[in-house]
Amino acid sequence: MQVVALHEGVIVARSAKWQTTCTLLHSGEETFVVDSVIYPDELDALPGLLAQAGWGLSGLLATHGDWDHLLARLVFADASLGVAETTAARLRAEPGDAARKLRDQDAEDYVQRPRPLSLGQVQALPVPGRLELGDDAELELIPADGHTVDGMAIWAPFARVLCVGDYLSPVEIPWLHAGRDAYLATLRRLAPYVEQADWVVPGHGAPLDAQRALAILREDVAYLEALPGAPLPLARRAGMGQIHAENVAQTTAGGPAS
Repeated sequence: MQVVALHEGVIVARSAKWQTTCTLLHSGEETFVVDSVIYPDELDALPGLLAQAGWGLSGLLATHGDWDHLLARLVFADASLGVAETTAARLRAEPGDAARKLRDQDAEDYVQRPRPLSLGQVQALPVPGRLELGDDAELELIPADGHTVDGMAIWAPFARVLCVGDYLSPVEIPWLHAGRDAYLATLRRLAPYVEQADWVVPGHGAPLDAQRALAILREDVAYLEALPGAPLPLARRAGMGQIHAENVAQTTAGGPAS
């Protein structure tokens, strides 16, 4: 696991698996943990990161309902878990799905965990909306569907940091699960935040400065608009053949790929 501080109130941990990111946002006396790393030793290190920074945990946030973004619950079992209303609806409609997918992936990776994933109580947050962080800061919650049917991005203006979930990845091309139009709408919605950000934290990959994030955003828009005949983005071709094939199938069929 790699750990980097982007601001006096922002720490990002990046998993060895899929470069999945977990972001700690802190202001005043409050700290939110956004998304999660994956492996048990990485998760077990998160309380130590908080302690080393002198931060107390206020709650968990997840940008969307994919299982690899929900695992902080395994180490912070009693913390509240805040998600977009769309994600709360998805989790209600798919009871146990995240736990099953984690179990299947762990079996493939030979990973053993002390307990199964249980999400417990989930707090549905209105998106678009705002969430207080400490006495004098707040987070802006931005709708972010298209990769999945649910989700939100999180803008921390006090630190000029934008957590975008599974968008703007330097290691992964766009992956359509809820339609090209919705994905493109999210990219355009994110653009003004990216322009004013010091750092953009993708769900997979190292944090990006605004210039690099904007370049990826433009590249992703061009790729999606050119589907089904789009070439793979030059810097993200490796290992993306299956995702690209699913994107092509979805846009050709005019609906979500199975």
